[in-house]
Amino acid sequence: MSYDTKIACPKCEWEPDGGEYWGCSACGHIWDTFKTTGVCPSCKNRHKFTQCIGHVGGCNESSLHVNWYREIDRNLKEEIEKVEKLIPAEIT
Repeated sequence: MSYDTKIACPKCEWEPDGGEYWGCSACGHIWDTFKTTGVCPSCKNRHKFTQCIGHVGGCNESSLHVNWYREIDRNLKEEIEKVEKLIPAEIT
């Protein structure tokens, strides 16, 4: 699986492969947490932390979900610049 944004464990650099490895702590649903930015598609519980999956090469450590997304600052800056180009210099 390829994601639009590079995703890797902040502690060991393991990159998820699109597998459904993560289980919701609220309802037990299993899914790929990066397809939904940490929100369980079954019960809509938002997961603040994401565990790195050891049995497929990761370190088994947990990190803030947002810290898995690489180059997020650069991507956000590019999106802001796109929006700024759409806004007139002077609004009358």
